[in-house]
Amino acid sequence: PWVLPVLVLACDRSGVRRCLDRILRYRPSAQRFPVIVSQDCGHAETARLIGAYGDAVSHIRQPDLADVPVPPEHRKFQGYYKIARHYRWALGQIFRVFRYRAVIVVEDDLDVAPDFFEYFQAAFPLLRDDPTLWCVSAWNDNGKEQMVDVGRPDLLYRTDFFPGLGWLLLAELWDELEPKWPRAFWDDWMRQPEQRRDRACVRPEISRTATFGRKGVSHGQFFDQYLKFIKLNDRFVPFTQLDLSYLRKEPYERSFLAQVYAAPEVRVEELQGNRRQHLGAVRLQYRGRDAFKAFAKALGLMDDLKSGVPRAGYRGVVSFVYRGRRVYLAPPRDWAGYDPTWS
Repeated sequence: PWVLPVLVLACDRSGVRRCLDRILRYRPSAQRFPVIVSQDCGHAETARLIGAYGDAVSHIRQPDLADVPVPPEHRKFQGYYKIARHYRWALGQIFRVFRYRAVIVVEDDLDVAPDFFEYFQAAFPLLRDDPTLWCVSAWNDNGKEQMVDVGRPDLLYRTDFFPGLGWLLLAELWDELEPKWPRAFWDDWMRQPEQRRDRACVRPEISRTATFGRKGVSHGQFFDQYLKFIKLNDRFVPFTQLDLSYLRKEPYERSFLAQVYAAPEVRVEELQGNRRQHLGAVRLQYRGRDAFKAFAKALGLMDDLKSGVPRAGYRGVVSFVYRGRRVYLAPPRDWAGYDPTWS
């Protein structure tokens, strides 16, 4: 029988207790979902907090606590180098030492939703059987409460953007990534075309994780603007009883693109002025990077692009809710792929 371990990456945050308490509260089975906490930083108080869980979690410690040699202009990014080193070591333990076949990766500043485990358990076979997928993520980058359909916590999507923040990967992917793992900024590295190789992740309409970690390596840059407003799902969805085959590439593209391009096109002023309400789902078309960024900013979406891919986007389309209606921010129908110079 399959086992999906949860790897919690910890350092020096007492918040690890909040994270672990929720994971253990919602975990349906200790056998099928063992929890492994990998601690970097050698912080004694954090080690004591983790130790207090006894046998409920396995506690492993990253042995190399030395500073990472970095180019002088990157001295202020030392933290990002240490995080990449810790990820490499911890994932190596999961796949090479424990010999698990898959893992759910969580950081110590995440709350998980009541159906977090149900979601990953249901999506796991999809990831295993569909080579066009390379991860399942619990996170919607545009998942602020007013931008999601709170009545549809069962909705899932494919996305070309690697979201992270509570994500599932297979051992086969680690075999591919480990030899070339980067020294820093691992998540943006994952988003480069050389790593992504046109594969997608599954992501939810309503996030199954939320971050409470304002204090961290990135100094809360996105936290106050976006992250603290992300809606954490609170209604249990029995995903394992639902048919998720619609997320396979062929049926998904057929139905998703048909929905997007059947939606009537509107102008951004009409959206902002709440006009043409009777239309239901609508499409806002952008051509070019500047138009995308201007529309995203005007509507409260995250407007940054990584290797040309918009957050939560699929084939250039970002799906969200604006003033209670479904909106597709979409490129023209003849979209020909991402342009990595858009960033």
